[in-house]
Amino acid sequence: MKAILARLFDHQTLSENEAYETLNQFSQGAFNASQMASFLTVYNMRDITNEELAGFRNALIDLCIKVDLGGEETVDLCGTGGDGKHTFNISTLASFIVAGAGYKVTKHGNYGVSSISGSSNVLEHLGYTFTNDTDVLKKQLEKSGICFMHAPLFHPALKGVGPIRRELGMKTFFNMLGPLVNPAQPKQQLVGVFNLKLSNLYKFLHESLEKSYAIVYGMDGFDEVSLTDHVKVITNRGTTVLSPDDFGYDKIQLGEISGGSSIGEAAEIFQKIIQGQGTKSQNNVVCANAALAIKCFEPETSLLDCVAKAEESLFSGKAKASLTNLLSN
Repeated sequence: MKAILARLFDHQTLSENEAYETLNQFSQGAFNASQMASFLTVYNMRDITNEELAGFRNALIDLCIKVDLGGEETVDLCGTGGDGKHTFNISTLASFIVAGAGYKVTKHGNYGVSSISGSSNVLEHLGYTFTNDTDVLKKQLEKSGICFMHAPLFHPALKGVGPIRRELGMKTFFNMLGPLVNPAQPKQQLVGVFNLKLSNLYKFLHESLEKSYAIVYGMDGFDEVSLTDHVKVITNRGTTVLSPDDFGYDKIQLGEISGGSSIGEAAEIFQKIIQGQGTKSQNNVVCANAALAIKCFEPETSLLDCVAKAEESLFSGKAKASLTNLLSN
């Protein structure tokens, strides 16, 4: 690691194979905590390259516990995090809306690192028990339309990195990797990124992954559709910039989608929204994100029709039923 760090500190980059091998050595406990922290920090000081991101991603896929769901067509809704906006759990709520609309969701998530409450925090607070048992996950997918994969259970080789990330308390390149290393490898993906450069990196990777994808970047710095400004959307079919009006919604203010100051508050917001008691702004944001995920399944369906499907799932109680079924299985 000393040689790798010396090169990185000299502003050099790693080849795809070198990145792959370095992350493999992480998994073998070859580096001490200070070396790992230094390595992570490098990528907060400069942009990660296509080759480095691909190497890290391939290493994590090879190291993870795989999930075979028997060929089910599923979608993952996952943001990189790290946007510092402290919104409520938008992608997690949108996941249940998509499931309630009749599409299968394999949600990959983790505890919050740079945010107060990640998807794992809120689901655990609501009583969900994490598992990596494929039979249980299959049953949940069948009964609820969704299963949840808590990242540490599927990436045990990186258990030593978690405490360092929490101590650093800031985004690292593992934020970038999270949406790329879902152990079920779904063929549909809605992913939010925290800056424009990363959206282009993701485009480079997704072009080789044979997925129907939508990569979103909120133009005022969000890793999701926030409705506070325009959003850049990159898909298999091209790139576009959407306004809130394109979803049929009004522009909103950041304060209207705040995530609260604790996991308990985040869970309370989550429950109110999924029970149909959210504010208009909260409802609109989750439905906008769910609509883009639905469109990954149905690229020929208009965006407004996808929004309508999302709204019907939320307001009919189907999204809530999906959550209820998940928590009971």
